[in-house]
Amino acid sequence: MKRISHDLTYPGATADQVSAMLMTPAFREAVCDAQRDMVRRTVTVDGTAVTVDQTQSGDRIPGFARTFVGDEIRIVQQESWGSPTRGDIDVSIPGKPGQISGTATVEEDGSGVVERVVLEITVGIPLVGGKIEGLVGDKLLKSLRTENEVGRRWLEEHA
Repeated sequence: MKRISHDLTYPGATADQVSAMLMTPAFREAVCDAQRDMVRRTVTVDGTAVTVDQTQSGDRIPGFARTFVGDEIRIVQQESWGSPTRGDIDVSIPGKPGQISGTATVEEDGSGVVERVVLEITVGIPLVGGKIEGLVGDKLLKSLRTENEVGRRWLEEHA
């Protein structure tokens, strides 16, 4: 299992603004569109539930991992927000062995907002599972950095 923790910072924002942004389909679509290798995406927000179903190209995945994922990789991210400031995250790769789960919290820190995302990655493939967990962790961190960049621009334009 690999654990990652990443803080997305939003200077000058309020927790209400960030929470509202996270529940906005157009924001989630903008984040998907900013990701490299995106092929297709569908975003659904239903009350406090968010689903991002995306397919990414496998072109940049190392050969040993591409054997397991193929030319494209479908990733389904589901979030359940029990409150405006805390959500549970589950990410699956349909048809592939592995699971990603964790939480997101939104907190004001005096100068803005910090969204802390903590995820645990498990890939149940003997011998290479740990290497794939590392690759997935690196990819998730890049995605979170992109989300933070898109979020900062979004808040500037929509606050």
